[in-house]
Amino acid sequence: MSSLSPASLLDVDVQSGKPPMLRVEAPGDAARWASAHRDALRAVVAAHGSVLVRGLTLSGAADVEAVFRALAALMVEREAFAPRRTYSSGVYSSSKWPPTQPMCMHHELSYRLEFPSLMLFACLVAPRRGGATPLADAANVFDALPRDLVERFDRDGWLLIRNYNDEIGASIAGAFGTDDRHAVEGYCRASAIDFEWRPDGTLRTRQRRSASVRHPLTGRRCWFNQIAFLNEWTIDPEVREYLVDLYGEDGLPFTTRFGNGDPIGADVVQLINEVYEAHTVREPWQAGDVMLVDNVRTAHAREAFAGSREIVVAMADALGVADCSPTVEVSGG
Repeated sequence: MSSLSPASLLDVDVQSGKPPMLRVEAPGDAARWASAHRDALRAVVAAHGSVLVRGLTLSGAADVEAVFRALAALMVEREAFAPRRTYSSGVYSSSKWPPTQPMCMHHELSYRLEFPSLMLFACLVAPRRGGATPLADAANVFDALPRDLVERFDRDGWLLIRNYNDEIGASIAGAFGTDDRHAVEGYCRASAIDFEWRPDGTLRTRQRRSASVRHPLTGRRCWFNQIAFLNEWTIDPEVREYLVDLYGEDGLPFTTRFGNGDPIGADVVQLINEVYEAHTVREPWQAGDVMLVDNVRTAHAREAFAGSREIVVAMADALGVADCSPTVEVSGG
């Protein structure tokens, strides 16, 4: 009987500053290859937090979907923070975000009661310059952050405040899958989200969540949130000024606060992003690349880019926050 682990059956290249990479020669049916190597790939993710597979042949979104479904159980996205194109149920484009603006490190849907434990990415068109999806080890980030800041967030949690407006950010229908008020209200009540309908028909929500969780397999405490990414100070200064002039301080599409409602200053956001950067690895995309990312252990971001960029995304293997030892009780704030 072999004592080899599934992960050891793959020749994964682990280099400093880069995500673990597996170079393959898999002409033809990429989904069949993914299905045959599913357990080994999942074991690599469990060991390292991510793996980039290079060398598959992907001719379009249908090929990517087949690969994704061979690897995991896909989720339908709810509470999106930005619009996406939907290729098919559970298979999406990357978030629509200005190519000249980077997206800060975050964990996908970390503010939901049920979030993906696994993120899947595939590159159909690589940008001419930039556009990588950097990764950061969230357990190392948690350990590196100042203890007083971590203790405050562990005590109070973090608060996400959102305004759903068809003109900016995510629409109500895009975030909740419907624009029926009763259905939206039912979703919010079931998801520990406070809500308020504004006279102009827009929706304002508040939700209080834990800033860190324990990884369900390793037990390590991970910095797991979108505190820096969804904070108002990450919005381009000119865009922020324009939005404030147009909608007022309370009308920004999103912002985050300490769990007790206190503002989070630009200095805190900068500090968090600096710690992320110190623990970041990156590799430029190539067409045909597929990347699996442990969404609890590993944060991801997106670099600014030039040229066309088509990355297909799926959220998979739903996990409940209650199974990850949150430090605060979820509430609507």
